[in-house]
Amino acid sequence: MATNDRERRLFSRVNFQARADFHQGARSWEAQVEDVSLQGLMATLPSADRPAATEAVRAVIHLADDTVIQMNLRLAHTRGAQMGFRCENIDLDSIGHLRRLVELNTGNPRNCEQELAMLASG
Repeated sequence: MATNDRERRLFSRVNFQARADFHQGARSWEAQVEDVSLQGLMATLPSADRPAATEAVRAVIHLADDTVIQMNLRLAHTRGAQMGFRCENIDLDSIGHLRRLVELNTGNPRNCEQELAMLASG
């Protein structure tokens, strides 16, 4: 958990409730996003059938105006019905939407720029 605590300090997490579709191979789930950052997200998924921890997950987060954020994720941790995912890949349009979302919710565009620089260098 030390790594997870460190990531929380390095990347601003914002509370953001949204519907998302998760895909892993031929399986799909509808999930509720609880919070997002430039590094990943926390979501509540149905407990009956969960993604395999060893395989990548594709998330499609639905924003208000038919805009989506698409991310390739890897399971980082679980806590009850909540699952934390680390972003492994995101397209340019999605990173733009996610960046704007984080900026609007933190009120600090400079901090967002620093976080993007950390992602680019790491």
